[in-house]
Amino acid sequence: MLRIEDTDLERSTPENVAQILDALRWLELDWDEGPVSQVGRAEDHAAALQKLLDSGAAYRDAATADDVKAWKSEHGADRGYRGTPSEDGSGAIRLRVPDDGDTVVNDLIRGEVRFPNRSYDDFVIARGDGSVLYNFAVAVDDADMGITDVIRGDDHLSNTPKQLLVFEALGIQPPRYAHVPLLHGPDGKKLSKRHGAASVQELRDAGYLPAAIRNYVALLGWGPGDDETLLSTAELIERFRPEDVGRSSAVFDEKKLRWMNGRYMRELPPGEYRESVRSFVEAETVGRPLNEDRFAFGCEIVQEKAQTLQEVWPLIRFLFEPPVQDEKAWRKVMKGDAERVLVAVTEALQAVPAGGEGPNGDGFTIEAVQTALEPLPEKLELGAGKVFQPIRVSITGTTISPGIFESVAALGREETIARIEAARSRLDA
Repeated sequence: MLRIEDTDLERSTPENVAQILDALRWLELDWDEGPVSQVGRAEDHAAALQKLLDSGAAYRDAATADDVKAWKSEHGADRGYRGTPSEDGSGAIRLRVPDDGDTVVNDLIRGEVRFPNRSYDDFVIARGDGSVLYNFAVAVDDADMGITDVIRGDDHLSNTPKQLLVFEALGIQPPRYAHVPLLHGPDGKKLSKRHGAASVQELRDAGYLPAAIRNYVALLGWGPGDDETLLSTAELIERFRPEDVGRSSAVFDEKKLRWMNGRYMRELPPGEYRESVRSFVEAETVGRPLNEDRFAFGCEIVQEKAQTLQEVWPLIRFLFEPPVQDEKAWRKVMKGDAERVLVAVTEALQAVPAGGEGPNGDGFTIEAVQTALEPLPEKLELGAGKVFQPIRVSITGTTISPGIFESVAALGREETIARIEAARSRLDA
């Protein structure tokens, strides 16, 4: 049941509600019924209020905040306020709370949690104008909608005894409750913006996959009892039990989410991978038509490397645009033996037999490029990095790219050699 709890009209703007629906739909978290607006159920709430007023379980009280404070000064600060029904029927509506005993929350995660009734005020369930407050509205809605299980953050635990008292006053069996510990950041403090905590939409825009987010978040504070970490949503549904959730706060670590997202990306079928990446690439090419063959091959050679969809474009940009101007990379790599290396690389690549094979139909298959370039470190008596990094900087402008043999094959004979010649010219300048 998807219910929009919008009794707080200042916070429940149309924009906020739209964001909730957008996030759920993108996460592919479907619902059986709804969405239902709590505000739209005002008539049902009014009927339940009248029932409690008629039974004496609730009453109108015109007491002000100062009146409540004065009452507690007289009766003790640890006592819950007990009001007197107003003679003229004005004021907010309060629920009567027993003076004796405890209200007990039988929590599926925390076990039995007891709240002494004497410490609770006769709490307000509706304002003077009849508009209801959260704890009353959710109890009435849960009852009317046949809600059997409520799983929520443990910051709501203090609300639960009030909701149980409403259920008791209405003579209705309450649902089962499970209060899940809130997420913490790597520093052990409550997750917040300072940890880079992101909305669902921000995670989407950063290039995370819905399935990876569902999997990762489900495993925060809960596990299936074995070492499995990659679980489909169907498996999560089958194996999850609230009783198995830990009582301690779990740590949301975006590094682990990135790792899991990378695993999910590597397992996508090639066509699905391309379509997942496409919007991120097209946002960077700004309407320029993509060379689909080059795009497909580029996706193929980065699928093992990229951990988010957003990371794909920087890795394959060199296939669609001139090398970037990364001066730091140039200064770091293009020195010493770099010119000698590029001369040898050009000679080796020019010797690759022409043909109709390879992603560009020019004989530059991955295997042919590897055969040409792999012997060079030994031939030049240099480490592999001293040979392959100058090639990488020449063709991409940076020190980070897909595998060098794959990158050269993807770029093709003509463009690769032209970029290496341009780099050599810059070295000579």
